[in-house]
Amino acid sequence: MTAISTGLLIWLLVLMLLLSVFFSAAETAMMSVNRYRVRHLEKSGSAVARRVSRLLQRTDRLLGVVLLGNTFSNILASSIATMLALRYGDEVWVAVVAFVLGMVMLIFAEVAPKTVAARYPERVAFSAARLLELCLWLFYPLVWLINVAANGMLRLLGMARDHDPLQQLSSDELRIVVNEASGLIPKRHQRMLVNILDLEKATVEDIMVPRNEVTGIDLGDDLEDIQEQLKNAQYTRLPLYYDDIDQTVGMLHMRDVVVLLSREHWGKDELRAIAEQPYFVPAGTPLNTQLLKFQRHKRRAGLVVDEYGDVEGLVTLEDILEEIVGEFTTDISESIRDIYPQPDGSFLVDGSVNIRVLNRMLGWRLPIDGPKTLSGLIIDHLEVIPESGISIKIGNYALEIVQVMDNMVKTVRVRVMAGAG
Repeated sequence: MTAISTGLLIWLLVLMLLLSVFFSAAETAMMSVNRYRVRHLEKSGSAVARRVSRLLQRTDRLLGVVLLGNTFSNILASSIATMLALRYGDEVWVAVVAFVLGMVMLIFAEVAPKTVAARYPERVAFSAARLLELCLWLFYPLVWLINVAANGMLRLLGMARDHDPLQQLSSDELRIVVNEASGLIPKRHQRMLVNILDLEKATVEDIMVPRNEVTGIDLGDDLEDIQEQLKNAQYTRLPLYYDDIDQTVGMLHMRDVVVLLSREHWGKDELRAIAEQPYFVPAGTPLNTQLLKFQRHKRRAGLVVDEYGDVEGLVTLEDILEEIVGEFTTDISESIRDIYPQPDGSFLVDGSVNIRVLNRMLGWRLPIDGPKTLSGLIIDHLEVIPESGISIKIGNYALEIVQVMDNMVKTVRVRVMAGAG
């Protein structure tokens, strides 16, 4: 003990404290670094990111070398401090030095470096990676022995080592990641990503045009009436059926109809000939699944059918895309003809309007986990077909029933109360 000079002991003590600082910071930084960003930088050709990625592939080895270095540096620092205390004092000095050294190590070798590493994990991890690899190479036999013992104990406890440090994220977890990346992703793109994740939560019934609102061509009508309907059609695709939409025989595209209308003479047979085969969508199909099916079958519209084969409504590719990117127009009157803003700030809304569309267009938050239409929501809430003049409150929305017709709420006045939206 006396063979080592005091100056050398002090330098060794400082060195041990610096090593403790390094390993403490490296441990926190490596465990906190964004591994997805590291993988991205690695694929971009970053050598440092590749080094960090190699270390993170075996977290047991990484933690082994970090904790080995941190433990030994702390033990050696304590031993050196004790030697200095005994050299210039008695047992009381040993206690004083142990207390002072403990506080110094706690503050300057643990809390401070780990706080810095937690705030700047990528910078610290990239800076420490080369030295950590060197330490792992130098002390590999000892690290290997430690890992064998630790992993063996874990196996005895029924806990297997995870070979994949990048665990799979659920859609809900991924949604949180997207929402928390507001500073990195533009708001509009952020909403689109969240909407894509939400597609699996909605089905085709949530966005389809209800059966009673589907516009189609009945081959049982007179040819003159059919010609007039085609000339005034407001949609690019129309179901073609006999007497009832359940008897749909095809889907008309107005591009082909325009060519047919330009002819001088044509009949129902020619109309039937240009119609595509109808495409049917089972009720309950999630929107993300249906989007892929539209792409696979090269279709843009389909008739939603229930388990008995009866048509429930019509769903289009545009409807699904609007769930992702929003409406293609900001003018409510152009998008939904059944919503009429009033001078007093309220809205006159047709009861058949889909609630999801209503929420998306106006930024409302009416419940969507039950009935699909506003009329259905009111009747479900009251549990009876209401009379005109009745007002109810659903969430932060005051709904006044203006008109009831054919056992459904025809017109509703909606007022947004404070705190809604």
